[in-house]
Amino acid sequence: MTTASVRPVVIRIDNTTKARLKRLAAARRRTAHWLMREAIIQYVVREEQREAFRQDALAAWEHYRSTGLHLTGSEADAWLEQLEQGNDIEPPACHT
Repeated sequence: MTTASVRPVVIRIDNTTKARLKRLAAARRRTAHWLMREAIIQYVVREEQREAFRQDALAAWEHYRSTGLHLTGSEADAWLEQLEQGNDIEPPACHT
């Protein structure tokens, strides 16, 4: 992040939350600004990961709908059980 790209943003929080933030900042020896920025960054990263997971799930569902390829639950369980036992085996082939 370059200095030129940083722009101030105003957020409105209630007095109770503001006081809690100040207490936490003091306890952590950080500024309230640092805590808010860190919280926003962590939130954005987490939500980007959730969205990527959701998009992957939608793509997998669409692939299943168009091809019909799948594994049964018992087939997947048997494969996972082998992996848990330390056997490095390939996943079973998908079928219709």
